[in-house]
Amino acid sequence: MEIQNNLLRRLLKDCYFITGTAYAGKSTMVCMLAEKHGVWCRENYTEDLFHLIDPEHQPNLCYFETMSDWQEFVNRTPEQYEAWLYGCAEEGSGLELIELIRRTEGGKKVFVDTQLSPEALHAISDYRHVAVMLADPEISVRRFFEREDAEKQFIYQKILEAEDPQATMANYRAVLERINSPENYRRLENSGFFVLKRDDARAPEETLRLLERHFALVEDEK
Repeated sequence: MEIQNNLLRRLLKDCYFITGTAYAGKSTMVCMLAEKHGVWCRENYTEDLFHLIDPEHQPNLCYFETMSDWQEFVNRTPEQYEAWLYGCAEEGSGLELIELIRRTEGGKKVFVDTQLSPEALHAISDYRHVAVMLADPEISVRRFFEREDAEKQFIYQKILEAEDPQATMANYRAVLERINSPENYRRLENSGFFVLKRDDARAPEETLRLLERHFALVEDEK
């Protein structure tokens, strides 16, 4: 059984999706948009539904329950990590749709830092409800551990605890290079959606205004 895309389009008509690469400002913009216009769904917002999943049907989402230890996680090959990441996105799409349908019941606008693929977004949404935010792939690799993000710092500590920290760090950076590759960047850039590239000279308020105009939340300036 599946829900037809035309029904999902109607159910999700008040959802505004932002996808893209790391360090492009997605989470910041979702938060700023929601503060002015509705409610927000930040990254990993479906975790409240994880009690529904199981290793048989969602093996990638259940990986942390089945892995031997954290050293297995940080020492996986780039190919293994990429396959797992895409597997998580595919398995998580159902959870994301369930949660979005729940959150749109009140008629409020919902702003989403989404994990849905461009292909899925084309199927269930439209150009005026999706934005792609991009940062140079090199930034995503170089600055991955610079954020004071609890999850990233936890991974960093596990790398330092490895039998050969230098080799493990080199492997993990190869992982980051693969998932932040120029090919993946171009796939998003050419997705057919509105694209907004990181510009450090542009203030967050200016970026917000560009997104508001794209989403038709404010009138276009004449």
